[in-house]
Parts: sequence; C-alpha cells; structure tokens
Amino acid sequence: MRWLPLLLILSLSGLVGVSLSHHSNSGHRKLGWRLLILAYLTTLGVILFTPISFDGSAVYIMPAGTGRVNLTRLAFANLGFAENVLLTLPLGLLIKRALPRIPLVVIAILGLMIGGSIEVAQHYLSIYWLINRSSDINDVVANGIGVTIGGGLMAIGQRVFVRPRSRRQVVKKAS
Repeated sequence: MRWLPLLLILSLSGLVGVSLSHHSNSGHRKLGWRLLILAYLTTLGVILFTPISFDGSAVYIMPAGTGRVNLTRLAFANLGFAENVLLTLPLGLLIKRALPRIPLVVIAILGLMIGGSIEVAQHYLSIYWLINRSSDINDVVANGIGVTIGGGLMAIGQRVFVRPRSRRQVVKKAS
C-alpha cells in the first residue's frame, strides 16, 4: 500500500511518455525537451511523494510511519534547505518559460503555493499511505525560493538572449 504513489507516478509518467512519442509532430528536438521535462517531473514526484529518500549522498527507503510536522522551527543554514532550493529551481525555469509575461512577484507567490501544496500532499500521503515524509515550513520557504530563483534566471535569459527585432521590421509596422 505504501508503494501505491510510486506505482501511480510511474504509470502516469509512462502513459504521458508514450503519448508524447506517438503524437509528436514537432520534431526530435522538441520531443527530446518534452521527454526531459517529463523525466524531471517524474523524478520530482518520486522524490517528494514516495518512501524513497535522498539525503545528498545516499538513496534509502524510509520505514513505514506517519511522518512529522514542523511549523515553527526555522532553519535555513543546512544541506536539506539547499537541496530543496535546487530541487525546485528547474520548476521556476519551466513556469517562466511557459508564462513569460508574468512578473517575478507572481512566480514567487506561485513558488510558495507550490511548496505549501507539496507539504500538504506529503502530510496526507504520510497519514494514509505511511510514506513517512515530514511536512516542514523550511521546505515551503526553500521551494518558494527555488522557484523564484529559477523564474529570475529564466527572465534574465529571456532578456539577454532574445534577439531584438531589426529596425526594418519596426519601421514597417509603424507605417
């Protein structure tokens, strides 16, 4: 029963991967990027919602349990905080890439909402499927920071690497 989230994540990911590869008309490069994004989201789901845990140096299986909740003790200077920032940084890149016009403040709010949603989901999965994951306010803050940094990096990349329209195109539009 505690492995049901893993089974659901891998099944859904497999179905989406098959669908992407069979219905892709946009070429191999776009398909490759889409499959890479799918692999990231699948890995994120496995790390967050299954009893499989990664502590920076080793992968191990959590014992069955209901986890714990920390809503008060803030600790930002530890490895787990940095790992959570790095874990969600690509998510900020993807959000800003998909929605280039939204401001960074909205991305920061989305990051906090995503972090909160992840922690609530972990809490309920720990109660009902005994995946033994902790729900922590530090993780919410770290996820929000990671998404915001990712969105900021994508905004900088979009500003720096987007080619400005040539003068001729601007003059033609004005006429």
